[in-house]
Amino acid sequence: MNARRLLLRGAGAVGLLACLGRAGASRLEPSYGQHGMVLFGGADGLYASHLPMLHAPHDRQVILQIRLADKALDAALRRRLDGKTALWTIAPENFELDRLAPDSDDPLRAFKADLVQGHFERGGATQHKGTSILVEKVLLFRPLLPRFAVSTTARYLQVGGGATRFLVKQIDSRPDFDHIVAFRTRLDAPHEPVEVPKKALEETPAAALARQLRGARILGTIYFDKADLA
Repeated sequence: MNARRLLLRGAGAVGLLACLGRAGASRLEPSYGQHGMVLFGGADGLYASHLPMLHAPHDRQVILQIRLADKALDAALRRRLDGKTALWTIAPENFELDRLAPDSDDPLRAFKADLVQGHFERGGATQHKGTSILVEKVLLFRPLLPRFAVSTTARYLQVGGGATRFLVKQIDSRPDFDHIVAFRTRLDAPHEPVEVPKKALEETPAAALARQLRGARILGTIYFDKADLA
């Protein structure tokens, strides 16, 4: 075998080892894993809220504005979700959650996932497998608190800009609870966050949220959980 062939074979081996090294490193990233999400939205948009936990790789609160690559499925899902509070979740392929951070050097633009009616880890039924999901915008990316903390108020971020909107509680205590609420309001209603008194880990009453939203109609809770944030 001549020297050139040996050199090429050696370079190929080095390249293969480099690829394997990168793949291994990806799996060792602190934020690498399956990051389940709550799927919600309606005619004006689709959104995904990461199901956070108080340990790696899930210790980030992330809210995304998304769309499905399949335009027909995207439109059908928006119609199906619009104004409803039935729980849908996303069971995605594994990826590094920190790729959704605003300062990521390798931002995540798309991923594949199963769309599940119900909770994907608690008996939900898969409706669409291997769906291509496109990340349009990262609405929130916040690391969770590393140590015990208590907030006396619950702060909710408004998601969506149409008549049907959503409140997603900002996770700012340890322990805390995850809460997503759907409501209807005027098209010209303000988009500011809503703050209400917080009573331990109890679900915020709809009436308390409605008072802050001034005339909005609370459609109901899409998701409430405190077990993963205890």
